[in-house]
Amino acid sequence: MGKIVATHSYKGGTGKTSLSVNLAATFVKQGKKVAICDLDFRAPSLFAILNHDCKKVETWLNDYLNGKCEIGQVLIDLSERIPNAGKFYAGLANPSTQAMQDMTTKDRKWEMRALGRILDLRKLLIVEQKFDYIFFDTSPGLQYSSLNAIVTADFVVVTTTGDCSDVNGTKRMLADFYSMFEKKTGLVLNKVTCSSNKNDDDAELAKVVKEDYKVPLLGVLPCFCDVKEAEGRFLFPQDKPDHLFTKIIAEMASKIEKNEVT
Repeated sequence: MGKIVATHSYKGGTGKTSLSVNLAATFVKQGKKVAICDLDFRAPSLFAILNHDCKKVETWLNDYLNGKCEIGQVLIDLSERIPNAGKFYAGLANPSTQAMQDMTTKDRKWEMRALGRILDLRKLLIVEQKFDYIFFDTSPGLQYSSLNAIVTADFVVVTTTGDCSDVNGTKRMLADFYSMFEKKTGLVLNKVTCSSNKNDDDAELAKVVKEDYKVPLLGVLPCFCDVKEAEGRFLFPQDKPDHLFTKIIAEMASKIEKNEVT
């Protein structure tokens, strides 16, 4: 049975979308059937990370949540980006100003219907279409779309940086919100200025993170300037297989697949 993975953060700028895309690409590279969906309706960026021309998109995830189409009309086949591997699909959020404004005016009844549509994706994509992984790239903070994604997910990846406001906000979010859900959760420390490769130090860091954030450590990503600059040009598992970033992402993917985050 397939798995739904939501990526989330307290604030923007944590590298969450890049992490989502490259985790998804890692599984595709392994021969899996994967879809990634942009649920950050207030600031869509997946189209930019994937370097996809919005003029070619006829149907958006917004349309699916509004009940105007089925999910099959939304998903774009990007498998050619990772040839001779699995299948790679993306569902994009509409980046137009009008669409973003429209998503901020929805009432509670609409939000409940939207939750139902997101919950339906397990049956529509995992059960019926045999997807191995569905990635939900969520909006930072506690927006309704993020809450819906977290409720639906089997595993949640929370990204944070060393920024003080991000650290403190992430801790509050995990304590006040995540404690309400019994979700398998892993924390990613991103854009770290230094990282040790020593197993003893890594084990100690994992212990400190679990004590401090109250969730397990999924991985640590150093601050790679070339990764930041490469958005839209590279899918690292395909284009840069020997890069350290690719190897760390692969280790995270293995933990998610095996549910080894404890």
